[in-house]
Amino acid sequence: MANDNRHLQRAFFLCAIGAIAGALLASDRQGVWQWLHYLTKPTATALLFVLVVRNAATTTYGRAIAAGLVFALAGDVFLMLPGDFFLFGLICFLLTHCAYIYALTRDARVGGQWPIFAGFAMVALVMVAGLWNAVPAGMRPPVAVYAAALAFMAAQAMSRASEMPKRTSAGTSAAATARLAAIGGVLFLISDTILAYGRFRWVIPGQSLWVLGTYYIAQWLFARSTYAVDDAETRSEDRVTNRQAV
Repeated sequence: MANDNRHLQRAFFLCAIGAIAGALLASDRQGVWQWLHYLTKPTATALLFVLVVRNAATTTYGRAIAAGLVFALAGDVFLMLPGDFFLFGLICFLLTHCAYIYALTRDARVGGQWPIFAGFAMVALVMVAGLWNAVPAGMRPPVAVYAAALAFMAAQAMSRASEMPKRTSAGTSAAATARLAAIGGVLFLISDTILAYGRFRWVIPGQSLWVLGTYYIAQWLFARSTYAVDDAETRSEDRVTNRQAV
């Protein structure tokens, strides 16, 4: 299983790099490399889905993250297709955040650390205020709803990590994976903010690099948050088990 996980993660990172490279090269060369982006962008998300299903399909948290990745895969496709499918992509990623919020509230209080939520609420308000006049009138309500859900997801991830016990009966893996999800939530917020401002307000040089780079790291962190990540701790526990068996 461990070897399979490493292979899946290597394949994911190769596809993520391919998706970023394809997007950058296509913009510079009139779409000659668009095929690379089309091939690797959804494949990268699909590989993360497989990784989660293989490792955490029996847990509520893992199933919710897997569902979120399915919606994200659909959103990836809508956002990369020719034509204007931005609203459809927005809806898909809204569902992703709803799935992640569900996962993040299974073992933590909703709104547990109110200062964290207040801070992220301010971030969402500033984000929407900066976009309001640049976004078409018909898109303003869905963009506002999406920003609220995105900020709530990131805040819940941070709040959960701050409340997670530092040590549990299984060691530090619960706190470690909660921190991964928290970092993933913040990076998702950064990625979508850059995407929105690049689409509606500014021309951002190398936008695909910043948007997809933060997005894929965020999704990878959420995927890794579904199972124990402290390899050194796992090896230590295995050694203890082996000694006891002897």
